[in-house]
Amino acid sequence: MAGNLLQEKSYKFALRIVKLSEYLNNEKKEYVLSRKVLDSGTAIGVFIEEASQSPDHSDFILKYSLANKEAFKTNFWLRLLRNSEFIGKKLAASMIEDCQELKKLLISSLKTARSRE
Repeated sequence: MAGNLLQEKSYKFALRIVKLSEYLNNEKKEYVLSRKVLDSGTAIGVFIEEASQSPDHSDFILKYSLANKEAFKTNFWLRLLRNSEFIGKKLAASMIEDCQELKKLLISSLKTARSRE
């Protein structure tokens, strides 16, 4: 159940990240940071999707751990974009909040998975 929720939320977040990257490229002519946030923000969902097909428990934990690392990186890039004023505070707050929620869900899922080892 948690996996499905994470898959859904990470996919929706990835869509937002794609749109943010497009905005940064087209409107702000910012290409380096937009690529960084695009890579890490979409990788969260990719690793969660991969985890759903894990052949064993240790691979599942690895994929969720990698998704969690990407969530932390994405949070960093979003804060940097906000503080460098490439994105507005309202948009940044909304995206950071979504990213924080993904981090919390991933950490909780990882704790549960590790307790079953």
